[in-house]
Amino acid sequence: MTVGAIAILILLISVVKLHPFVSLVVVSLGLGLAVGMKPAMLVQTFEEGVGYTLGHVAVVIALGTILGKMMAESGGADEIARTLIGVAGKRGIPWAMLVVGIVTGLPVFFEVGFVLMIPIAFTVARRTGSSIVLVALPLVAGLSVVHAFVPPHPAAMAAVILYQANIGRTLGYALLIGVPAAVLAGPVFAKFIAPRIGVVEDNQLAVQFAEREVGVRAPSFGLTVGTILLPVVLMLVGGWADSFTAVGSRVNTVLHFVGGADVALLIGVLVGFVTFGLMQGISRVRLAQMASEGLPATAGAILLIGAGGGFGRILQNSGVSGAVLEVAQHAHLSLLVMAWLIAALLRVSIGSSTVAMTTAASIVAPLALHTPGASAELLVIATGAGSIIFSHVNDGGFWLMKSYLNLSVPQTLKSWSVCETILSVVGLVGVLVVAGVR
Repeated sequence: MTVGAIAILILLISVVKLHPFVSLVVVSLGLGLAVGMKPAMLVQTFEEGVGYTLGHVAVVIALGTILGKMMAESGGADEIARTLIGVAGKRGIPWAMLVVGIVTGLPVFFEVGFVLMIPIAFTVARRTGSSIVLVALPLVAGLSVVHAFVPPHPAAMAAVILYQANIGRTLGYALLIGVPAAVLAGPVFAKFIAPRIGVVEDNQLAVQFAEREVGVRAPSFGLTVGTILLPVVLMLVGGWADSFTAVGSRVNTVLHFVGGADVALLIGVLVGFVTFGLMQGISRVRLAQMASEGLPATAGAILLIGAGGGFGRILQNSGVSGAVLEVAQHAHLSLLVMAWLIAALLRVSIGSSTVAMTTAASIVAPLALHTPGASAELLVIATGAGSIIFSHVNDGGFWLMKSYLNLSVPQTLKSWSVCETILSVVGLVGVLVVAGVR
């Protein structure tokens, strides 16, 4: 039944071209009716799943978007890029761009980070005479790995909630596993593939974006990095607070409070109002406008995540998870491999990493919660790794890379699609290695 529901979901999105949100709602309600749930209880169950998921994720998305918008408008993101490139020199450009992608991607969606940072990639490529593939591929590897592995990004945060994982420990594992994966998929792979792709020189987008200027006084490199990393540090400290403070003590309680995703990001945004705004001469009125301008773009992601949560609740309450568990036991797959595989199949079929990660987590989470010794944190990373494998023509990121870099479809497959696959496979290997030694 679950396989059929997923197949119909894939068909509706990829063939019928029905919006993913509508597809998730239709399949969720259809699955509930098919397994005999009463209509009134079915709708209530779906709404509970949506509400539970969005009750945690919506605040995180909103605050993260506001922080990213302020960083972009103030010129802080540009300052990060220029400073790192100046320090790294021409030979270190791919490594510098990887760091830029990871740091910039922490508070923003992949697409937002891409559009914000690709002008820097064009400028660097033009000034140094480097291939745009050599410069841009490490950048998108960094953006992609934090998008899939690192909460509070929406899909990763939804997986944290579904698996009931500790967010601080998930962050630690995400960086431990994600950074090596991004190194291999970014600078290492880019050095190999760039000479093998003949990029067309006449790229009007490159000319336009390379000359873009920021119209406000930019914050310093240190101030920008400190502001962006503040929420991450707070979440890391909160997640590990029990390791170095007495459980239940006042300090322990405070660290857990400020280390929660909502409060940590709120603190980051409040600090950002000062460091990215008032200190740079941006008025309070303009800061309010930035917050308003950034939020509409998150509506689609919020709807998808909410519908994915509703689908997950239907699966949990319909008895389907028991059937999935039986199949998994006969397949002799570990939960980590299963989570990766389900997310990977959904990613290749549907295209959306958000739908793939949220749906896969919804399927595997009920099994994990009844499996002794299962690591919820590593399951988040395994699911995220599967959700980014082999981006192709049904994924928006594929067309972003093709259009902005002026590549052909085969060139985009050889560069961007392989980059994503390396991230996915190395991520799974990293999860299995950590699971074996923890």
